[in-house]
Amino acid sequence: MNTRSTSTFGHVALIVAHCAGMVDLVALPVWVGTLIQHYRLDPQQAGGLVTLFLIGAVLSSVFLASRFQRVKGRWVAAGGYAIAATCFGVLSQPLDVTTMAVLHAAGGLAAGAALSATHGTIARSANPHLKFAIVGVGLGVFAVLFLGTSPKAIAAAGGYMLFAIFGGVMLLAALVCAIGFPDPEREATDRQGAPVAAIPRAVWFGILGISAMALVQSMTFSFLERVGNDRGFSLNAITGVLVVLGFVNLLPAALAAFFEKRWSARSVLMVGPVLQALLAATIMMAPGFYAYAAAASVFAAVMIFTHTFAFGLMARLEPSGRAMAATPAMLMVGAAIGPVLGGTLVKTAGYGSLGLAALLIGSLAVLCMSRLPGHAPSSLAQEPA
Repeated sequence: MNTRSTSTFGHVALIVAHCAGMVDLVALPVWVGTLIQHYRLDPQQAGGLVTLFLIGAVLSSVFLASRFQRVKGRWVAAGGYAIAATCFGVLSQPLDVTTMAVLHAAGGLAAGAALSATHGTIARSANPHLKFAIVGVGLGVFAVLFLGTSPKAIAAAGGYMLFAIFGGVMLLAALVCAIGFPDPEREATDRQGAPVAAIPRAVWFGILGISAMALVQSMTFSFLERVGNDRGFSLNAITGVLVVLGFVNLLPAALAAFFEKRWSARSVLMVGPVLQALLAATIMMAPGFYAYAAAASVFAAVMIFTHTFAFGLMARLEPSGRAMAATPAMLMVGAAIGPVLGGTLVKTAGYGSLGLAALLIGSLAVLCMSRLPGHAPSSLAQEPA
């Protein structure tokens, strides 16, 4: 076993790589809202473009996950984010919708590969729950910065500014990964000469459960800004909600680290989808601003908290890192469907239909999570970092 711990700069590289690859979790409402307001696309078209980015991420993540142990994570991460930065840089120029679609798909392919290398490396750490919580706190800081500055910058400069910001984030991630991306801390089973075990059935159910939660997350979050705007809430009020959401997102990963040994992972995974669905329904159906603002402020935090427990548990159930290298796929296969499904529902049946859909999908997520154990078997548990 490789006993080296990740250096400080290695932790920074993982945090920056995680933030860049998970930009959709933070930026969906601004992304979709910008495409509708500044590019004059309807909700279905706007959701479809974001869906192409997410489908690209899913495909590259699925392709890379089974090969994770045979690739050099540093160069996959650096190269992937460099290509994504180029795609977003081109998107910041005036383009037709077809070209925008191609660039969204290409950017998703590149960013998904980079994020797979990042999550596979985290999963192979001595304490994947704690390390995923650390990068989750970093994502919360990024959310505060992005949501606090980007809406007004885009309103002042135009829609192109969104893609310029994305391009800058991806370029920074490429540079940091090229310099400091760490090697996995645990040796892979197949490098020790033994056959790699099949991924446990419980892990597959966990993957489906997280995918269902990601679907609710993206379907709701994509139209969080739009539903507030269409109800007559001011730009300042909606931006304020997004800023509060960003600050709230500083907490869930840290809390997940604190409660790692205190709460059963299975209990968290059973409650998380229920709470997420109820918040989604509140956002889409509440008539007043305060109910909307309260639910929206904590909505993303539920996903971050629940997913940290899921990541830690499943990384220990499947210690080779293959399943967790597919984290972008399990998140984005749901997230890819969400924007276009949400746009279709809004276009045909109004915002209330999103709340009803969230409740149905949340029930499926609970069913899947119920198949996971409360803790990994002791034979698979790793020593803390």
